Amino acid sequence: MKMENNDILIRLRYALDIKDTDMAEIFKLGGIDITKDDVLKILTKPKDGYEDEYDYAGELIEDEDHIKCTNRMLESFLNGFITFKRGKQEPKPGQADHPEPSKTRENVNNMLLKKVKIALALTSEEMLDIFEKAGITVTKGELGAMLRKEGHKNYKQCLDKYARNFLKGLALKYRN
Repeated sequence: MKMENNDILIRLRYALDIKDTDMAEIFKLGGIDITKDDVLKILTKPKDGYEDEYDYAGELIEDEDHIKCTNRMLESFLNGFITFKRGKQEPKPGQADHPEPSKTRENVNNMLLKKVKIALALTSEEMLDIFEKAGITVTKGELGAMLRKEGHKNYKQCLDKYARNFLKGLALKYRN
């Protein structure tokens, strides 16, 4: 089963015990204004049989109890999470205040690994330990390949099973 962006946020929030008010603040740091109520709608599972519905303009129609987290929203959240954990970095001359969402169609799971690694200041060894806690063995080479930029000759797509186990390992590390 494919892991949705909402699932990623739910698991990340649980693993790191992030409060709803902090979630809204993190989104704001990433450049998206979301209320605490919106956060709760993002963190709920959609009703059974809920399919994405679009209006004539191509805008997503939300059901009143659920907001689908887009790739842009997730990337903004992860950028805000880096700022939340590490502090605001002064932009270099000519650099935007908020990082622009990436133009590449980078795999969401690869982005998750990279940005959580940065936010929590994890070493590659610590990341390998997190995978190990979840009961999955990832070699240093595989991890390096998943952290590479898409298009690099050694780039490897991070599959859902790795992302799911990484989030599970985070929960085991930070919640125990």
